[in-house]
Amino acid sequence: MKAIEIASYGAPEVLRVTDRPDPVAGVGELLIRVSASGVNRPDVLQRMGHYPVPPGASDLPGLEVAGEIVSGDAAALAEAGFAIGDRVCALIAGGGYAQLCVAPVAQCLPVPKGWSDVEAASLPETFFTVWSNVFERGRLQQGETLLIQGGSSGIGVTAIQIAKALGATVIVTAGSDDKCEACLKLGADHAINYRTADFVEVAKSLTGGKGVDVILDMVAGDYVAREVECLAEDGRLVIIAVQGGVKSQINAGLVLRKRLTITGSTLRPRPVAFKGAIAKALREKVWPLLESGAVKPVIHSTFAAAGEPSGAAQAHALMESNQHIGKIVLTW
Repeated sequence: MKAIEIASYGAPEVLRVTDRPDPVAGVGELLIRVSASGVNRPDVLQRMGHYPVPPGASDLPGLEVAGEIVSGDAAALAEAGFAIGDRVCALIAGGGYAQLCVAPVAQCLPVPKGWSDVEAASLPETFFTVWSNVFERGRLQQGETLLIQGGSSGIGVTAIQIAKALGATVIVTAGSDDKCEACLKLGADHAINYRTADFVEVAKSLTGGKGVDVILDMVAGDYVAREVECLAEDGRLVIIAVQGGVKSQINAGLVLRKRLTITGSTLRPRPVAFKGAIAKALREKVWPLLESGAVKPVIHSTFAAAGEPSGAAQAHALMESNQHIGKIVLTW
């Protein structure tokens, strides 16, 4: 099969097309003929040498794919209600930048009715991440207010739509007026250009001084102290990336007085059973929103994975530029 490998750690140009042996599905697994592969920030970090591959995972980048089931564990397929030839999307621990990919059956979901494989490939990484962190760790409830840092990212556009569909008020930050406008069109109630306004002051003003109930943070660093300030009583801060650095100084007195929860997680190294439970929740609570059109795909760009110059390299360069709104997808 054709695949995209990381020749050495470095710039996007280290991504190269190569030939690899076809993978074989094992117990509890299926093999997908990949039509499309989602591109995510962890792929960039892995390419740069900052995101170690979990033990047992493929060294190839790529954490989400969509395509057709070509083989697999018959018992596991039957139990999940899948059959050879079905179109699925899958969350994987690696190996998604390839024409064939093995995935745990438990981490697969049907391509939503009416969706293309390109659109479906944009789902798993962000939807698993948002559900796990916003709704399970962050416990966002109907009627509460969610602040999303980086509303125009793949994670952001997913969180906006699911949170709105489930009855929350959504405030986002973004780095330009155009990105703010895009977030509003997706359903965000308010958008703050963090380059021209203080999100703490604006968030407090928008909530009548109360503060927000949940914050989804991909920045960390010095943002954490400011986020502690703009959380409501019993508020929850969920950190899922550290683009602004790993060290923070906070007012611990505010944490005590407002009874705040500061938490975070990474999804990639978690066991199949944990991810499978998220898949079940998504299929029950979110997939109907996709099929009804309440939540829509937001694809910024697609690139031919094995093209010349490397489509994967172009995709990574675009992601690093932060000029995209929504998802970037490779096609095979």
